[in-house]
Amino acid sequence: MLLTVDIGNTTVALAGLSGREVAFACRLPSSRDWTASAWQSALQTALAEQGTRPAALEGAVLSSVVPAITGPVAKGLEALTGKPTLVVGRDTPTGLSLGEYDPSNLGMDRVVDCVAALALYGGPVAVFDMGTATTLSVADREGVFRGGMILPGLQLSLEALTAKAAQLPPIALSPPERVMGTDTEQCMRYGALYGAAGAIEGIVRRVEGELGKLTVVLTGGNSSHVYPLLQTEAHWAPNLTFLGLAEIWKRNMA
Repeated sequence: MLLTVDIGNTTVALAGLSGREVAFACRLPSSRDWTASAWQSALQTALAEQGTRPAALEGAVLSSVVPAITGPVAKGLEALTGKPTLVVGRDTPTGLSLGEYDPSNLGMDRVVDCVAALALYGGPVAVFDMGTATTLSVADREGVFRGGMILPGLQLSLEALTAKAAQLPPIALSPPERVMGTDTEQCMRYGALYGAAGAIEGIVRRVEGELGKLTVVLTGGNSSHVYPLLQTEAHWAPNLTFLGLAEIWKRNMA
């Protein structure tokens, strides 16, 4: 079993993969205060809760958008597994050409998502990863990264709206019962959800105007709320990043 780790701004997501099958998935907080030994302990506890022994792991691969956490997590994984951890960086062979894109501040999670989407669906492909931020990453049929967009995430948008308007309540995301809300809470929630769906639909139309027909893929923690609302054809792939990490592992370590 391969342990795949995706370090995000809010959580560190873990998944155990056997081939393309996800045996388990869980999350830890993206704590900036934990040392490598603290991460080793937290990771060991998380694996034990999933019924997995470190000895059963053939290795670990991780991507990160939080540089301060990357090193401690990687060292914690190596101490746990007794094997080198593949940290996906800008110099890691991924099979995805970055073309003319400036890689100096490119989040590797976007590269990993495109690697998985190309392996699963072919190109051209547009991946919307809906986490703390919503990122769009586009790769063409030749496997070249063409760029994309970065938008405020669903929860971030709602929190900003609540913070700036004293009379607006905190909002928890849940499926809309209709299109238009009949109280303030519903209006905010529906606006965020349908606004995100409408943004995706409009962005896809514009990108298709440049690249032609796209395969659209949604992933990330908030994608489950938006995917059912789309009026454009799309795939929902909640494990996309894990699968991309496994593809990169095979290219480099298998």
